[in-house]
Amino acid sequence: MLCAGKGLLPPESPPAAMSRNGYFFEESGYLKCDMDDGCETKEETGGEELFDAVNNTVVSGDSIRFFVNVNLEVPLNAADENESAGCVLLHTSRKYLKLKNFEEEVRAHRDLDGFLARASIILDETATSLDDVLREMLKHFAEDPENMEPSCNFEKIMSTLFTDSGTPREGNGTHDVSDSTGANIQTCTSHLKFHLLSDTIQGVTATVTGVQYQQSWLCIICTIKSLQRRHVCISRLERPQNWGENSCEVRFVILVLAPPKMKSTKTATEVGRTFATMFSDITFRQKLLETKTEEEFKEALVHQRHLLTVVNQRPSISDGHKSHGSKPLKLHEFLNVGKGISDDIARRFPVYALDFTDGIIGNNKAIGKYITTMIFLYFACLLPSIAFGSLNDENTGGVIDVQKTIVGQCIGGLLYALFSGQPLVVLLTTAPLALYINVIRGICDDYNLDFSAFYAWIGLWNSFFLVMYSLFNFSLLMKLFKRSTEEIIALFISITFVLDAFKGIIKVFKKYYYSGRTGESYLEKAPTDAIPSLGINTTFLMNSSVSRSMSLENQTGTHDVHYGRETAVLSLMLMLGTLWLGHTLYQFKKSPYLHARVREILSDCALPISVLTFSAVGSYIFKEIEMSKFNYNPSESLFVLAPVQSLSIGSVMSAMGLGFLLSMLFFIEQNIVASLTNAPENRLVKGTAYHWDLLLVALINTGLSVFGLPWIHAAFPHSPMHVRALAYVEERVESGHIYETIVSVKETRLTSLVANFLVGLSLLLLPFPLQWIPKPVLYGLFLYIALTSIDGNQLFERVALLLKEQTAYPPTHYIRRVPQRKIHYFTGLQVLQLLILCGFGMSPLPYMKMIFPLIMIGMIPIRYNLLPRIIEAKYLDAMDAEH
Repeated sequence: MLCAGKGLLPPESPPAAMSRNGYFFEESGYLKCDMDDGCETKEETGGEELFDAVNNTVVSGDSIRFFVNVNLEVPLNAADENESAGCVLLHTSRKYLKLKNFEEEVRAHRDLDGFLARASIILDETATSLDDVLREMLKHFAEDPENMEPSCNFEKIMSTLFTDSGTPREGNGTHDVSDSTGANIQTCTSHLKFHLLSDTIQGVTATVTGVQYQQSWLCIICTIKSLQRRHVCISRLERPQNWGENSCEVRFVILVLAPPKMKSTKTATEVGRTFATMFSDITFRQKLLETKTEEEFKEALVHQRHLLTVVNQRPSISDGHKSHGSKPLKLHEFLNVGKGISDDIARRFPVYALDFTDGIIGNNKAIGKYITTMIFLYFACLLPSIAFGSLNDENTGGVIDVQKTIVGQCIGGLLYALFSGQPLVVLLTTAPLALYINVIRGICDDYNLDFSAFYAWIGLWNSFFLVMYSLFNFSLLMKLFKRSTEEIIALFISITFVLDAFKGIIKVFKKYYYSGRTGESYLEKAPTDAIPSLGINTTFLMNSSVSRSMSLENQTGTHDVHYGRETAVLSLMLMLGTLWLGHTLYQFKKSPYLHARVREILSDCALPISVLTFSAVGSYIFKEIEMSKFNYNPSESLFVLAPVQSLSIGSVMSAMGLGFLLSMLFFIEQNIVASLTNAPENRLVKGTAYHWDLLLVALINTGLSVFGLPWIHAAFPHSPMHVRALAYVEERVESGHIYETIVSVKETRLTSLVANFLVGLSLLLLPFPLQWIPKPVLYGLFLYIALTSIDGNQLFERVALLLKEQTAYPPTHYIRRVPQRKIHYFTGLQVLQLLILCGFGMSPLPYMKMIFPLIMIGMIPIRYNLLPRIIEAKYLDAMDAEH
């Protein structure tokens, strides 16, 4: 174990708290002088007892970071009282440092290679005090031509190594007292001064009686602004030196100096970890004592690195993530019909009742969080249903409209919330499905087919293939989708949301801004085939029925309705305003304003608040300006069976091909979204049900198909956002970087049940007030969803690294384990795959878009066969790991 400390002084004994827990202890703001005992007596003892009065423990289990700050600023009214006592305040904090993993952390080898290239080694140092040893090390460093620092003041470095503290004393005269650490205590009748090491790392071992220190070595680390690069010096003392209770027989001193502006893996602490890990081995220290020359010393270091690398390789083989990922799939696993479904039911059924009672009954109630999540989920399901329902209405000529989309969402969402194995997954009709419906409509027009019948047969074939996939356990193939592949697809979906929003607002500008105030709009004058495709996530802007009414009746009379450039500008403001307010409220929980519970409620309700606010702005405050709204054509009947018997055998067989391609999209989307929802960092505990959920989705879409309702499947990023809304999150700080970590999640069916039920009730709100929601507000919703979905996407974070300086790199697992160049290579290859996926998914050719699920599947052999030829497999596995 390693112990890192600031302000190191050897303690009299380990504190009781440390003895109890063995790994962490913190003291803050304590007074180290008892005024009632009379400090003048200690002054007469020559200073040693006074020195012991400020002793403090430096402790660790696996590793500890220990800070001590000495504050001499005392209140003026207490200055006279403390003047005679020599009392100061000492603040300490401790933190573990993990032993460096030489097999996984590439910086460990590079730290040692850098030291060996410019080795600064002192053998058999004769100095006895710590001050003298450090001065000799700095002198050796200064005389080495390879370590010359032009602007370095070594006296300043020496003073920085220690926290010098003193208190005024009375009397005259001066004398020196050597303390038990080798640091000097200079006492005088006018001033007493002593040294505390500012920052150290020391090895400790937890025992039954407390903490036992490794007393034969000491690592001292220091950050110096004037340095240009990192430097390490190792001094082997001629004889063991007694520098305190926890440093009774010091033979090795490691001095690490580094500039402050360094990458998180190159700091003085990280370099100190490297050498402290090596010196924590007693056998290695014994070998170093036997070396005669610097070359033998270096050879011992290299040999120890080899041993640490070999030792660390053993547990990595049994690592859970790697063993799971490397386990090959067997053919018999797919031939065991229905086993996956039965296992899923056996796993989830025992906790089915808890899905309704958790957070409602018991001590850990979460009713408030449930209510805010229901409101969020209601809007997150309703608004996309309106958006894509309007698009389907335009594409199908009213056969599938907003009403049917809302009904399908309500029925499918309720069934899934009641019977699914993972109720946190959210089902929605999505843009790729709207694209398929548009292509189907085009085929029906070209070949004179009945749309309802052809649509129903494609849906039935899709459900048939999904049932086969679930029965033959095809979801096991998701083991082949690494985290990097899943994040490419997730980022692709986020990009399509952004493109939807911008393409929509561009068409608004073409229609209103550039057409002026003429009677005919841009869309009316341009032929339909000249209108550029909206891509895979084609939105719903092509609304040929935008009202051209030039007047608006109200209680006061008749007012002119303006449309033209002001409509385009207001649309842009509504879109950006919805994004701004939504994201600001989403991040509001991180601000210091208002109460924590209020901040959490505002953050959870960011989406509905922003949508309602800017809908009111667009439809009420600026009611004189015409805004583009979605179509609403009331359906005569919502539940009409499709005439499936009207198609010929050839048409049914052609529907099978389209159904197979659609099933590939369903299979990939459903399983990847479920995988992202069940990600380890979400800390879900009730288990997964990939096979059963896929079967349930197939059954739900069977009913939707025969009644002409739009299909639904698992939606990203709504499902991970649902998990986030039900999560309890805390912030943690590592090396100056703030991380949000999910502590627990309330796994419930109630939020999804209530939200989808409210979606069904929203039929009563058609056409008003739902039609008061302008389309630009829906575009802003798309941008908000895209922006919040990239939070935590590792691919996006690594792309952002290209724009950051190295000192701002977060200390993530892949930064520690993978060379920087390999990280950027891997990121570039992922971006290339993303561009290929976007090329197919957003192609203007409709049939090209339909095969993009096959491109997703093609990423599996790329990851397993092509990428290992470019980047070592161990680095690929490290970047695909969760932590």
